[in-house]
Amino acid sequence: MTADNSYDRFDDDDYPAYTMGRAAEMIGATQGFLRAIGEARLITPLRSEGGHRRYSRYQLRIAARARELVDQGTPIEAACRIIILEDQLEEARRINAEYRRAAESDVPPDQA
Repeated sequence: MTADNSYDRFDDDDYPAYTMGRAAEMIGATQGFLRAIGEARLITPLRSEGGHRRYSRYQLRIAARARELVDQGTPIEAACRIIILEDQLEEARRINAEYRRAAESDVPPDQA
């Protein structure tokens, strides 16, 4: 890897840049919390060559949302399920909007 393209990783939301300790500190949670949401399959951290968990910024945003829900009294398993459902709903809305745009572009302008 050259120095020129190694800086591209700084802007990559999916690059696993953060150790478990740093990730926990950044979202204000414990390492045990990160392990728990991993066990609930909300996020799956990548592993370093040494086997240590590494988290991306995208995963940290999801973990922060889970922490928010848990802090409001939602059980961790329920919080994980809520986030998964929110993500599925957002994806369905995105796909629906794409279909709607495609359907509208098929309508002749004089009939719109």
